[in-house]
Amino acid sequence: MALNLRQKHTECITRMLNLNQPVNSSGTANEEVYKILIYDKFCQDILSPLIHVKDLRKHGVTLYFLIDKDRKPVHDVPAVYFIRPTQLNVQRIIADASRSLYDSFHLNFSSSIPRPLLEDLASGTLNSDSIHRISKVHDQYLEFVTLEDNLFSLADKSCYVQLNDPSAGDREIEEIIEKIVSGLFCVLATLAVVPIIRCPRGGPAEMVASLLDQRLRDHLLAKNNLFSEGVNFASSFQRPILCIFDRNFELSVAIQHDFRYRPLVHDVLGLRLNRLSVQGEKGGMKSYELDRSDPFWLTNGSLEFPEVAVEIETQLTKYKKDVDEVNRRTGGNDGAEFDGTDLVGNTKHLMNAVNSLPELTERKQVIDKHTNIATVLLGEIKDRSIDSYAKKENDMMVRGGIDRNELLGVLKGKGTKMDKLRFAIMYLISSESIPQSEVEMVEMALRESEVDISAFQYVKKIKSLNVSLASANSASRSNIVDWAEKLYGQSISAVTAGVKNLLSSDHQLALTRTVEALMDGKPNPEIDSYIVFDPRAPKSSSGSSSSHLKGPFKEAIVFMIGGGNFVEYGSLQELAHRQQPVKHVIYGTTEILTGDEFVEQLALLGQKMGLGSSGAASAH
Repeated sequence: MALNLRQKHTECITRMLNLNQPVNSSGTANEEVYKILIYDKFCQDILSPLIHVKDLRKHGVTLYFLIDKDRKPVHDVPAVYFIRPTQLNVQRIIADASRSLYDSFHLNFSSSIPRPLLEDLASGTLNSDSIHRISKVHDQYLEFVTLEDNLFSLADKSCYVQLNDPSAGDREIEEIIEKIVSGLFCVLATLAVVPIIRCPRGGPAEMVASLLDQRLRDHLLAKNNLFSEGVNFASSFQRPILCIFDRNFELSVAIQHDFRYRPLVHDVLGLRLNRLSVQGEKGGMKSYELDRSDPFWLTNGSLEFPEVAVEIETQLTKYKKDVDEVNRRTGGNDGAEFDGTDLVGNTKHLMNAVNSLPELTERKQVIDKHTNIATVLLGEIKDRSIDSYAKKENDMMVRGGIDRNELLGVLKGKGTKMDKLRFAIMYLISSESIPQSEVEMVEMALRESEVDISAFQYVKKIKSLNVSLASANSASRSNIVDWAEKLYGQSISAVTAGVKNLLSSDHQLALTRTVEALMDGKPNPEIDSYIVFDPRAPKSSSGSSSSHLKGPFKEAIVFMIGGGNFVEYGSLQELAHRQQPVKHVIYGTTEILTGDEFVEQLALLGQKMGLGSSGAASAH
């Protein structure tokens, strides 16, 4: 049984909406019990891609509100709360209970509620004489956002900045690592699997892996743990592998322009939580949902943009042909006569036509939607020469550089300030060594376009530190202080070393190639140094080379700390489908970022280090 995160996540939420009772066979909660749903902003984002507003009624939810909005009392109705365990939320619950807003309160925290907060809740409701209204308190372990069957995000903002901030203290770094581990624990608890964990040595990846291993070990000691139902005979033999990486493992993917449909829609049009707003054909904004209910998006998301345009045209032609066929059969046009003699035959045609109408209407809506999206995309591509950026960046990575005149031509040509900045950083990353005069020439060209060069200078600084501190790479990073001090030595190993192995002949991402090697489990110099954690094994043997720890694995969860994107997601899905038999890869990240958003984080780090031209105009 392949791991399907979206399905498992939805099942947990449905059970929660059913007041944590088992759901009926149709997969919906009990409609007979009308209830009110109260959530905070974060939990609204968790619900949004999984359950549409129109589907809430199926689960008996008649009203839904944000917790921080003023609400009127609704008597004789239970309220389902789905919120994060924070001090503010607990105080609001106490206030709601003391005002007797609802008949009973079913409290569901998105992750485990800390003991002090639980005590605050108990004493607060006791003091206001409303504790009898609290029916149940549940830790749901659902604190992550699932966007597709195999794609999730912890929605932790600016993780990359926080982990690479030169002024960050040990405590702050520990808190961020703790938060990431808590999110990953929720994902594993939802899937009910305890994976074998692999990661490169040093840096945030090892810290997260080590702490997660400890958290899982501690939890497995409890008799009624969240993973006990998953311990059947088969699962002990075939467990998934969890591969943890840090964004600096392969920086370029977070910055480059891509010309495939899904990454383009995200990077250029700002897809968020599977929703998109674009200019409609007749003016005004149109809002679209791009998720598994859209067959075109599922099938063509990984195609290059020109192929998508052809596919839209093909679908439209096929649709017109099917409409003509229905019209012909029912005598709608083409001079076909309604033959009264064959009443049964004609009635059958009419029935078929009526039955096919909803399907035809739906197809037309999907075609219109993607025609509109593609038209807006095409306008952006032409205005900004995105196709040219994508091609030249790819060539740069393959060739390890670019002709000086071509480089200047791009920096002085079309595109937004951010496009040019991203291109300049890709140039910096792709070249092994660059003459100082050439770097200054690039900086001058960027300044002429009024681009803030903090991000460019940050990557330049990291790259030079990376060369001078190469020896720090091999140093042990067992403790946080050591890691934080030598951060920049390890930080961008991929800016130089990683890029060499970035694009082999088949243009495969380093991340994808590494995951493939980890899943294969064959000896490989690239991954032999990777650490192994098995939370189910005795502590002493963790990290040893037992055969079951090495694979091969049918299923993998790949997690990127510091921001991920649809380029990596697409590449890993291609890898999974290319294997024989087909394997299964789930991709997750601390947050899904566009190229512009990631470069903004680099710029922030540059400014924190006192680099760049902070007085320059914004990069947009």
